[in-house]
Amino acid sequence: MNEIRDKAKETDDLVLLIEQHKREIWEWKQKESKWLEDKVLLDGTKKLVDKLSEELTRMKKRAQEAEGENTIIKGIGNSSPEMRELQDRIKQLDSSLANALEINESHQRYNGKLQLRSAELERDNKILSKQISDHIKNHEDKFRKAGL
Repeated sequence: MNEIRDKAKETDDLVLLIEQHKREIWEWKQKESKWLEDKVLLDGTKKLVDKLSEELTRMKKRAQEAEGENTIIKGIGNSSPEMRELQDRIKQLDSSLANALEINESHQRYNGKLQLRSAELERDNKILSKQISDHIKNHEDKFRKAGL
C-alpha cells in the first residue's frame, strides 16, 4: 500500500515538474519573441542610418556645388533673381543638412542602445538555455521513469 502511495506521489511530483517546465518554456518563448522583435528593430535602424548617411553625403556634395555656383554668380551680382534663387536654395540645403545630421545623430545613439540591449539579451539567452539544459539533465531519470 505504501508502495502505491509513493508511486502516486512520485507521479504527482513529476506531473507538477512537467507543468512547471511547460510554463518556463512558454516564458522563454515570449522572451525570445521580444528579442527577435528588438533585432528586427535594430536591423531597421541600421538600414535607416545607412540611408541617411548616404543622403547626407549627397547633400554635402550638392552644398559644395551650390557654393561653387554662388561664387560664379557673385560675378553676376548679388541682387539678381538667379542669385536670390540660389541663396534660397542654399538655405534650404543647409536646413535639410542640419535636420539630417540631427536625425543621424539620434539614430546612431538609438542604434548603440539597441546593440547593447541585443548583446545583453543574447548573453541572457545563452545563460538561460544552459540553465534549462542543466535542469533537464538533472531530472532526466525522472522523465524516463514517467515514460517521457
